[in-house]
Amino acid sequence: MADSSPTPASVDLWADNWTDADREQARKLQGPIWVVGASGFIGAKLFFSLARLRPDVFAVSRQVESSWRLLHCPYPNRITLDITVARDVEAAVKKHRPRTVFNLSAYGAYERQNTVARIHEVNYHGTLNLVTALQESGCDAFVQAGTSSEYGLNCAGPAETAALEPNSDYAVSKAAASYLLGYYGCIKQFPCAHLRLYSVYGPWEERDRLVPRLVRLGLQGQYPPLVNPAISRDFLYVDDCTRAFVEAALVACRRQPGHTFNIATGTKTSLAEITQLTRQVFAIPAEPVFGAMPNRKWDLANWYGDPARARAELGWSSRVPLAAGLALTAEWEKLAAPHVRFGVIAQKTEKLSAVIACYRDHQAIPVMHERLTKVFTALGVDYEIIFVNDRSPTEDEAVIRRLCEEDAHVVGISHSRNFGSQSAFLSGMEIATGDAVILLDGDLQDTPETIEQFYHEWKKGFDVVFGVRVKREAAWYMQIFYKAFYRVLRHLAEVEMPVDAGDFSLIDRKVVDHLLQFPERDVFVRGLRAWVGFKQTGVPYVRPERMFGRTTNSMLKNIWWAKKAIFSFSLKPLHYIQGLGFAIFALSMALSLFYLGYYLLHPPEGARGVTTIILLVLGLGGIQLLSLSILGDYLGKVLEETKGRPRYIRARIYKGQGVFSGEGDMRDFMTEVKQARRDRTG
Repeated sequence: MADSSPTPASVDLWADNWTDADREQARKLQGPIWVVGASGFIGAKLFFSLARLRPDVFAVSRQVESSWRLLHCPYPNRITLDITVARDVEAAVKKHRPRTVFNLSAYGAYERQNTVARIHEVNYHGTLNLVTALQESGCDAFVQAGTSSEYGLNCAGPAETAALEPNSDYAVSKAAASYLLGYYGCIKQFPCAHLRLYSVYGPWEERDRLVPRLVRLGLQGQYPPLVNPAISRDFLYVDDCTRAFVEAALVACRRQPGHTFNIATGTKTSLAEITQLTRQVFAIPAEPVFGAMPNRKWDLANWYGDPARARAELGWSSRVPLAAGLALTAEWEKLAAPHVRFGVIAQKTEKLSAVIACYRDHQAIPVMHERLTKVFTALGVDYEIIFVNDRSPTEDEAVIRRLCEEDAHVVGISHSRNFGSQSAFLSGMEIATGDAVILLDGDLQDTPETIEQFYHEWKKGFDVVFGVRVKREAAWYMQIFYKAFYRVLRHLAEVEMPVDAGDFSLIDRKVVDHLLQFPERDVFVRGLRAWVGFKQTGVPYVRPERMFGRTTNSMLKNIWWAKKAIFSFSLKPLHYIQGLGFAIFALSMALSLFYLGYYLLHPPEGARGVTTIILLVLGLGGIQLLSLSILGDYLGKVLEETKGRPRYIRARIYKGQGVFSGEGDMRDFMTEVKQARRDRTG
């Protein structure tokens, strides 16, 4: 007979207090199992509990690779998926065929998550995308995490049939999702259930939430700042909550599809009561002081749940009293402190965007993707890899599109024609959403492994970190040419130009935003990067030859690059022309006086000086032509800028299974990009 009493948590950070009977129930779930939103608090705990029992459990999240909760956990199954992108959801469901799906993804539960459009997009449209994709492929159970906030002002022990009076966008979006599941379950017989969760707490909760702060400071004999003591909650231990998801999948989804259940203890606990309980558990000598923080707009004084339907239909009820839950959380805090509290856990994971300019690089692109993925994964950051196909005549576009379909981190851009690498970089930078952008050439001469050094310098406070080519694997005469060019440019430029530094660099978001505001068409990115200023530093690296194929840069093209750089960032050639003209004028005046005196003192007997005249005419003519060509280059740049033509035209953008090609599609895509940036900056 299975043991029915909770087992003590092991020394494992990922342990739970489920009973043997609970675990046996979990083994009955149909697999594969998806835990969507596994990078969040409750999702991560459910994933840990299921993954320790069976191998067919997958953590699914938009930031699954960079979640601090999942970063060091021993369970490897991961799927990166943004549920707001319908095409990606449909493709992932077709590929993995999950039979049981727990959807715990959410946005808006915390005050910092305040973008209204994103709240409804994730909580309602994301749920709709999952349901429609799963309905088509077939599944056994879909359990949705709702919230007690759906009741809003009607918060005093409401039954599931009570009126919903939501008082926030988050509550409205979750209430809408509950109606959605009611329709699909009751009318279309889709096997689903909606759980309205009350105040869940316990190990792995967000560090700035009430219970973690009470426990963390309670262990030190202190209290956090507190609001009105009358504010109340129905506090539910997280392992009790995760059990409810399993029961709902096994029972409600089969017998009562579309039903909603309150997952609560049924006990109202005020802030004053939980603070006093904390004082007893941790033997804090001082009395708490309330009112140090203002109430949040959704805080209520009579907030608790009615779990009667869950007891009757699911056979579920809470087991862990609040005092025991606080003690369990405290034990986890002690265990977690040296491992995660100051190391892995962070308020927000950085996101890096790599922009790769590609031309005849179809062989190198998969290698670049593999190496970049390894670097970003090792750094523990969120990331995106943006390949820009600058109208390559080889298979670059097909390779990029395949990578987009296989990896949600990859975005592909194809230009309508070849606009050059500088325009390709700007095109990718415009859609990058990271906190910093990394520029690389697609031929693997810019080594992805150097990014780790870039990242560490950026974390020290540098806004721009560029690669310094201490050695090049190239012909000796090309090495001399490059060395000479950078030093001539440094001398001529009107701003401080680093020597031996190409486009390969990491640029902070605020610098990227400034670069994208520049209106000029004929751009030289590494020069603009130096021109904007900010705090910059270089990282030395050895630049290898191309891994595949031959370089597309000839000597003439390199000369063109040198002219582009000089004429973009220096007026000194015009000053030199002026100085040369003045010197020639002075010399001609001196020669005129000399020849006049010579003529008077030694009258000529015949025609002399023809050679001198010819040489002077040819020499001055050559100088004039050279001067005119320099003036022409400057005038050509002025003409190019006055035309106002776009720096690039995108033919297609690839993301996941989606292809954005029309003007409307492109506009919608850019709207999503801007929204993603706002989400990151708060």
